[in-house]
Parts: sequence; structure tokens; C-alpha cells
Amino acid sequence: MARYIGPKSRIARRFGEAIFGADKVLSRRNFPPGQHGNGRRRKTSEYGVMLAEKQKAKYTYGVLEKQFRNMFEKASASNGITGEILLQNLECRLDNVVYRLGIAPTRAAARQLVNHRHITVDGKVTGIASYSVKPGQIVAVREKSKSLEVIADSLAGFNHSKYPWMEWDESAKAGKLLHKPERADIPENIKEQLIVELYSKN
Repeated sequence: MARYIGPKSRIARRFGEAIFGADKVLSRRNFPPGQHGNGRRRKTSEYGVMLAEKQKAKYTYGVLEKQFRNMFEKASASNGITGEILLQNLECRLDNVVYRLGIAPTRAAARQLVNHRHITVDGKVTGIASYSVKPGQIVAVREKSKSLEVIADSLAGFNHSKYPWMEWDESAKAGKLLHKPERADIPENIKEQLIVELYSKN
């Protein structure tokens, strides 16, 4: 499956946020990349601001353009606030749930664990990172994968209480999605209304 594998620090510097996780480069060079990154910048147009917000959401959740567009169309066809539903659906992707449960240190690492079939959903091995986890489903580490160092290191000291829409069973190395998260509980700094406005212009 295609995914972004380019320079992540450069992307994080563009948005001025550690969207891929802790970033030493960003902390040292907290200005946009490029020859003139530390100088005066032209004011970004309204369209440019909306486009940047969409790009930030895509990179944050590791979703490519076609997938993101499909998720937006699905959200816009649902009852409710389109932007909030879009973020809720992104949060319910299997790779993101694995990341939120602390099984992996980053979404990219979570995606790799899923792709390499280390994760189960309701007891069945699931190798599709974009799988949409439903409320009530159990996401767990596969029995033979529980000793993996990357998983043990990620779970060590992880605070499972910070995401109230999930619960964690340490002995089983399994978590349950209790319900879709409320917008106020999603910590990502994304202005979803700008994304809705962008797509409404196209």
C-alpha cells in the first residue's frame, strides 16, 4: 500500500508542529524549511490556509489524497457535523487505534505492526491499517507478538486513561473502543472546518 515515506522533519517544520511525534530537528529549527524559511514570508492566501490544514490532517493520520477524499465524502453523507465526523472516522482507523492504545510509539509504527499482522480485531488477525474499528470491538496484540520489544517499550509507562473513549486490559494486551471520541477529546490541533470549506470550493 502506498504511503508517505519522505522527510518527516521537513513536513513537521512546514506546519510548525511535531505531527509525526517527538522531533529533535523541529525543536532546533522551528521555522519553515527552504532557503528563505527563517526570513520574511508572504502572507498565505485563504485558499492556501485551507489547503495547508488538509495537508496537515493527511500527514498527521498518514492518509493519502484519494483515501482522504473518500473519507470526507463518507463524512459529508452522514448525519451530523461533517468536520467532526471526518476526524472521528480518522480516529477509528485501526492504525490510529493501535497508536492511541500505546501499542506503538507513532502512527507509522502502528501501521507497520498492522501490516505485519501483529494485531487482532475481535480475535482475528487484521492486516489492513485503514480498517474502521467499531465501538465495542477489541483491538489486541497477537499472542505470539506480545514479546516484541517495540511493543513492550511503547507500552512501558503509557497512560491509558488519557483517551476516555477507550479502555485497556494490561494482562490481555487488549483495548476496547467504547465509543467514537467527542471532538473535545481529540487532541490533534486540526481546524476541521477549514477542510470542509476547502472541499466545498471544489
